[in-house]
Amino acid sequence: MLKFLNKPYPFNDDLRHNAKIILFISLGVLAFLLIFQPIEISTFSTKEIIYLVTGLAVSTFLVLSLNLIVLPSLFPKIFDNNTWNIKREIIWNLWILLTISSSDLLFYTQLFDVLEIRFSDIGKIILLGFLPVAVLIVINQERLLRSHLKSAQQLNKKLLDSKQLKEKLIHFESDYKKDKLSIAPDSLLVIKSADNYIEVYYKSDGAVKKQLIRSSLKKVIETINESDYIIRCHRTFIVNTNHIKEIEGNSQGYKLYFEMLDFPVLVSQQYIKSLKDAI
Repeated sequence: MLKFLNKPYPFNDDLRHNAKIILFISLGVLAFLLIFQPIEISTFSTKEIIYLVTGLAVSTFLVLSLNLIVLPSLFPKIFDNNTWNIKREIIWNLWILLTISSSDLLFYTQLFDVLEIRFSDIGKIILLGFLPVAVLIVINQERLLRSHLKSAQQLNKKLLDSKQLKEKLIHFESDYKKDKLSIAPDSLLVIKSADNYIEVYYKSDGAVKKQLIRSSLKKVIETINESDYIIRCHRTFIVNTNHIKEIEGNSQGYKLYFEMLDFPVLVSQQYIKSLKDAI
């Protein structure tokens, strides 16, 4: 039981939201008194009825304002969301019930100069105090439900985005595990064949990085065959056409230049059409 009571529970510290709740509950108490008349008012004069109903609504408004806005603002450490738990929430709701009931009872006795309070009157006053607390609990549960649903939706979106991002990554498999590389397609600049290795040039944090991987261009082409802007342009080169800075033509074909790369990329005759289609 103690373990359950010590479980974390979020404290509603949204002051703007609480101000709306206070107004809503106070008007609700006013309507409840007029419609259901838990306190017999048929024997009262019109003036007394107005004083009673308005006074109890105002009393509820002031006590809720004190408990939900003033106290959390004055004692933020006590109402810290990180330390709030189920036990504190129960005590807090009982405290609100006690303060509302006491305030209503004080107002009622002062208004009608009541010297002796009947048990039935006390029960009705407690009922009036319990009503706002019950509404607060319902509103808080609804707030938590909406918050958790929204949080779950956001987490699901992040999971989906993360999954899609992972699926879109280009994975360079190497004969050596330590040489493996996974990058976003858009960050790739050039892949250059170097005997039994490939040199991968890619952007990361605003700079160009190079990684040597034991693999072949043939394997890489099989990996990126779904990317229409990453093409093979030479027997020794694969390029990302989105990062081409300049194209130079000559009798053998074309030369491609990329920002932050100090060498040109060759384009042979057989890949010229593929290059034009990609661009």
